[in-house]
Amino acid sequence: MSSPVSYDDDQSLLSRPIVRFGLIWGVWTIVTLFFSTQAYIARDPRRPMSYTQGLLSQASACYLWAIATPLVLWLARRYRIERHNWVRRSLLHLLLSLGLVSVILVVNYPIFASILGWPITWYLLFRFFYVNLDQWLLIYWVILFMSHAFNYYNNYRKGELKASELRTQLVQSQLEALKMQVHPHFLFNTLHSISAMLSKDTEGARKMIVRLGDFLRLTLENSGSMEVTLQQEIEFLNGYLEIERIRFQDRLTTDIRVDPEVLDVRVPNLILQPLVENAMRHAVGNSKAGRVEVVAAPQNGVVRIEVKDNGPGIQADGVLDVRRGRGLGLANTQARLFGLYGDAATFKLSNGPSGGLVVTLEIPREPDK
Repeated sequence: MSSPVSYDDDQSLLSRPIVRFGLIWGVWTIVTLFFSTQAYIARDPRRPMSYTQGLLSQASACYLWAIATPLVLWLARRYRIERHNWVRRSLLHLLLSLGLVSVILVVNYPIFASILGWPITWYLLFRFFYVNLDQWLLIYWVILFMSHAFNYYNNYRKGELKASELRTQLVQSQLEALKMQVHPHFLFNTLHSISAMLSKDTEGARKMIVRLGDFLRLTLENSGSMEVTLQQEIEFLNGYLEIERIRFQDRLTTDIRVDPEVLDVRVPNLILQPLVENAMRHAVGNSKAGRVEVVAAPQNGVVRIEVKDNGPGIQADGVLDVRRGRGLGLANTQARLFGLYGDAATFKLSNGPSGGLVVTLEIPREPDK
């Protein structure tokens, strides 16, 4: 059994010029056969007309339209009618349709008249022009609206695919976070720290257990959301860092500074934890006193978030050390960011003034924020 043709296969097929050419001429051939039959059946008894004459006369018009159809489709794409410009663009297409239809009518009349044996006069040209103008204008606008309908459907399907890809990326990020949570070393070190505290600081051990439970709960709480508020993202991050501070004790220092103005701004779910985990691993792994900073503040209509560490940063040749997985986590974060916001988002890597890596995210704020 053959597999069904996918949406991408349809798009690839229609992108071939020979396929588009064949489709246009095929449609207009069907229209020619339909109208030639109608013309033959409804012919004027006072003006005998053979089926061949009816076929050729209709073909002369339809194939002129077949030639003009790519131009109409190009005009539809070039001057797309949108909500913000529909009046101006509609008037433009009215003028364009009048001009194109007039040219086609003037070209078609002598061919049409020759096939039917009519005299070619200015009066008959005017009559032919007047009788057919409204119908041929309708043809232009039907092609125009079909182009728009296909474009909207195409954008809708692209939006569905984009949403599906983002959901997949979100699930992958959640799975990575969950994998990190149940990672044997992570749980072993956390439970070992709790065990060590039981004999020295019972209250501290109890808090540690509570924080571990809170951390797992927060991870799953917004599992179906593409975006969460920055405040929710910071709460999750704090839960993660509280556990990691127990693991590394004096070897890890963290500093999170968030402007209250941007706490309600929506950001991608689980966007910061992989960046901070990356920064923390490299900072602690390359220094006796690892330091990780997260700074978020408004700037020119966006939320600027910086994740800084005191690790090795970018090498002299401009390449990240990907041997320990750093490049993969950053690439995934960048893909999610641009998948949600496109060119409105910014993702940048740089070395800090005193060393270490600085990951900078700029996320667009909602208009009402």
